[in-house]
Amino acid sequence: MDNPKRENSRRRFLQLAASAAPAAVAMAIAPNAAAGVATDAPKSSGLRDTEHTRKYFESARF
Repeated sequence: MDNPKRENSRRRFLQLAASAAPAAVAMAIAPNAAAGVATDAPKSSGLRDTEHTRKYFESARF
């Protein structure tokens, strides 16, 4: 007879292998997808100096 602990171990391995394969594919594709998104992002020089931001910074002083 097979050892129940061994069967459980084998079943667990197969479950992990089945879930790891799509994750590996996603990780292989993810850097390429992220690179496309990053190039489309608008370039910002930082916080704009407006009346609203000046009032906020004045009220935030201690």
